[in-house]
Amino acid sequence: MNRATAREALIDGRSVMTAIGKRAVDGPVAVRPLGLEGDEQADLSVHGGLSKAVYAYPQLHYAFWQTVRAQAGVSPWDDVLPPGAMGENLTVDGLLEDGLWIGDRLRLPQCVLAVSEPRFPCFKFNAAMGFSQAAKLMVQAGYCGSYLAVIEPGTVSAGDPIELLPGPREVNLRELFRARMKG
Repeated sequence: MNRATAREALIDGRSVMTAIGKRAVDGPVAVRPLGLEGDEQADLSVHGGLSKAVYAYPQLHYAFWQTVRAQAGVSPWDDVLPPGAMGENLTVDGLLEDGLWIGDRLRLPQCVLAVSEPRFPCFKFNAAMGFSQAAKLMVQAGYCGSYLAVIEPGTVSAGDPIELLPGPREVNLRELFRARMKG
């Protein structure tokens, strides 16, 4: 599990606040209705809140980002992105976007979260990845990850098992992401 405090950064020639660079945390962390204890979001108009309290991103997509960053010349081929590099709180095994539906629940040993919506990339993601086409590539690949609402507060620890409890299966996360990005 990963978290960050907001910090000032120079992006595209302007000073902005960002908390995209999450860092791994040891031990249990409290999960509350508005997110992980000690985690911040810099722009609450697009991040955070009850429906975007926690952000999960599949570890499987990291190889893609390492490759495109190397191809773009911003990092060596063997440069490993650390967990949290996508701005996520939970770097998860499995739980890919095409297998998640709005309303699915994720039961962890000490809390329950619900898939609420996809993440939409912004210019800060480009800066975090080191090249100006990163957000566009996220849209093309559909590698958006999922925002989660906190259904049952508790704690979360790195390595906690996650059980997927299917919801109504009406709106697929990746399909919703692609539909909103077209509109």
